[in-house]
Amino acid sequence: MLRVPPQPDRLAVPDGHHPGAPVRAVQRAGPQHLQLGHPSPPLPAAFVPPVWGIPDRSVTVRRTLRRPRPPAGPGLSAPPARVSEAVEKQQEGVSVSADDAFDIEFRSDVEVELIKSAASDADVLWAARVSTKGESSLAEIEADPERSKGLINYLMRDRHGTPFEHSSMTFYVKAPIFVFREQMRHRTFSFNEESGRYRKLDPVFYVPGPERKLVQEGKPGKYVFVDGTPEQHKLVTEATQESYRQSYRAYLEMLDAGVAREVARAVLPVGLYSSMYVTCNARALMNFLSLRVKREDSTFPSFPQREIEMVAEKMEAAWASLMPLTHAAFEANGRVCP
Repeated sequence: MLRVPPQPDRLAVPDGHHPGAPVRAVQRAGPQHLQLGHPSPPLPAAFVPPVWGIPDRSVTVRRTLRRPRPPAGPGLSAPPARVSEAVEKQQEGVSVSADDAFDIEFRSDVEVELIKSAASDADVLWAARVSTKGESSLAEIEADPERSKGLINYLMRDRHGTPFEHSSMTFYVKAPIFVFREQMRHRTFSFNEESGRYRKLDPVFYVPGPERKLVQEGKPGKYVFVDGTPEQHKLVTEATQESYRQSYRAYLEMLDAGVAREVARAVLPVGLYSSMYVTCNARALMNFLSLRVKREDSTFPSFPQREIEMVAEKMEAAWASLMPLTHAAFEANGRVCP
């Protein structure tokens, strides 16, 4: 049980709204307000009351205040023209098309960032050993998991899966909407996605890069993808970009006319980028990876669409750094989810 220390009768708070303001004593009167000894203005907005309790140091949190735009490169477009550039053209007497009036971006990558984690190989060990050691299994929390990698491999090989569920990882993912529709089929994950009802959606769209295989050969269930011709890549690039411009122009026209966002978004395609948070445990992630990453050495080979495979590869790399022994056992046993 977490014991909450008694709160002091008096707090020291800034007597002003700026750093370095004089400090005065304040009498604590209850949870709803602070009763001062004399009439006084309300506490400054910057004042944060103390948080009592012991922090959980087993959770790693990563926060990024600003995400830099990926640099241009193979399969990536250069930074798009800005609205300010369109205004400058108008000031110079240069005609500006409707497409120049909004900041549209075409890209062919995905973003995956590990935001928060409480995951280690030791989590597998104490969860497994409670069945034979009971309360004494808590000693495994501080034990070196390297000494027990044989147990992890045994659990993976014989598919004792529940010990792999006592971990947690939260990812930030930015990808085209059609990728999310596939990823959300994995219902052992938790998802929260940005909403087109509550915010104006940015004009960022997916265009397959030159490395994307375009042509499907073979029958359903037994087919392969091969490279397209330069003419096919040119057609795909021009057709998708023009379609995106038209749909986003229609979206803006409806918003400007006062149409609700939840209605106007109906014209936007699934190639639009969205963002979401994804939370899962190691066992759920292994199930996802076994289906969404193509590996010839898998016991049960899978044939995922390339774009969701790009997301899965980035998630796997982050997980492997957190739980290297578990990941190695997953690889050694044919990438079968236990």
